[in-house]
Amino acid sequence: MFNFRFERMRNSLLARLVALWIALLASAAATAYLLFGLYTQSTAVQISQAEIAVGRACREIIDRYTVFIRKGEAVPGSEDLVGIVSRALGASPGIEGGIWSSAAGSIAYAFPSYEGSGPKTDLPEAERGAISAVNAESLHLGRSVVNQRLSRTQALLVQACPLPGREAGLTAWTMTRAHVNDGPAYTRFLAALGFLSVAVIGAAAFLGRFLYGYSRRIARLEAALAAPRREDADLAHLERTGERELDRLVDALNAAGLRLREAREQAVAAERFAVLGRLSADIAHEIRNPIAAMRLKAENALATGDPQRAEIALRAILGQIGRVDALVRDLLHLTQPRMLLREPTDLRRLLSETAQLHEDQARGCGLRIVVETDGLPGAEHPHIDRPQVQRGLDNLLLNALRHGPPGSVVTLTGRRILREGAARLHLLVSDQGPGVDPALRPQIFEPFVTGRSDGTGLGLAIVSKVALAHRGEARLLESERATTFLLDLPWQPS
Repeated sequence: MFNFRFERMRNSLLARLVALWIALLASAAATAYLLFGLYTQSTAVQISQAEIAVGRACREIIDRYTVFIRKGEAVPGSEDLVGIVSRALGASPGIEGGIWSSAAGSIAYAFPSYEGSGPKTDLPEAERGAISAVNAESLHLGRSVVNQRLSRTQALLVQACPLPGREAGLTAWTMTRAHVNDGPAYTRFLAALGFLSVAVIGAAAFLGRFLYGYSRRIARLEAALAAPRREDADLAHLERTGERELDRLVDALNAAGLRLREAREQAVAAERFAVLGRLSADIAHEIRNPIAAMRLKAENALATGDPQRAEIALRAILGQIGRVDALVRDLLHLTQPRMLLREPTDLRRLLSETAQLHEDQARGCGLRIVVETDGLPGAEHPHIDRPQVQRGLDNLLLNALRHGPPGSVVTLTGRRILREGAARLHLLVSDQGPGVDPALRPQIFEPFVTGRSDGTGLGLAIVSKVALAHRGEARLLESERATTFLLDLPWQPS
């Protein structure tokens, strides 16, 4: 069962669209992750380039300081040191720096590429601690040291290099800022991420709305097709959904339903003609036999001229006329439409009266009729057409009395049952006879189907018509103990 459902989900268009939606979201997440990685890599490159620049500037200060002290014999003054730093950083935009003494702190500072209103000569106080720490570390280690301090929008890079010379405790330092969340790379990243977000959200919203509308339309079609209807009812006429592809299916189903209805009408018409043909043939056969018998009796009586033979022939002719009259009466009961006159009916009284009508015939056959009404409620009565139901019970009782062996019992039972929450009336007639020939059971309620040579085959057909008129059914119950016919009728009309 699970595999079957999985195959249905996997092969459905809706499942494929949902999978496409999930793939779209997954690809958007992967793309966003890739963009972030590229931006992070770009930021790392900027920091690396800034680190190279401060290192080059720091070495430039060392080179110029070394050249200066080699040329001069006196210790350079503060103005000389500022000049050395300015010339060293002049070709390095965005980099500031100076010379640091372990004893006196900053002894020279320059920022030649400063873009303010005038030259910047003061050491930035906010970074004094970081500058002091990196210079102290470089002096202690005796080599170049670079420190990074990252914030949300920028990376601060400070590098210190020991200065050679006669004066101990001096270091050169350079500093720059790399704007990691600013500039062209950051702008491109935000633009790409924004475009991706808008595209993905728009596509997901569009696809989600499409899936919702598509599933609702399919659900309406399924509900219309699955709505309960009679077995002989036509296919439901489906309304167009507004989706071009689905409307093609709707039009095809409506066209198929129209063709099915036409084919059913043709089949019903053909079946009516076939039934009419069989009925005409059976009626002709049933009437022809008595007429042939009457003709033979009359010819024999006329040929002999014996008054006694003529009397016997007339009595036989009257018997055959009665047979034809019963046949015509049953045919009228079977074919004439009649409106149901439902009314609350005392079923115990109806069953008792029906049984009494056949008591004499039952005694003549050596049979006994038993009425069982224990399954009926005391005060509530079913709504039925009493004369028609009694006619159906008459035919069932006559059928049972003809087949029951002498000394046996014919049972007439009435009971009220509940089926699917609705009350039903069950009327049963059982006999201990040999039962119905299995070959006749599928057609036992059709006209002129009988297992007796002297029967017309219309009694059970009348029973079936009474049941159908009440929107019920007549059935032959399979039982090992008795042959039982059932009239299953609604307790009240729906």
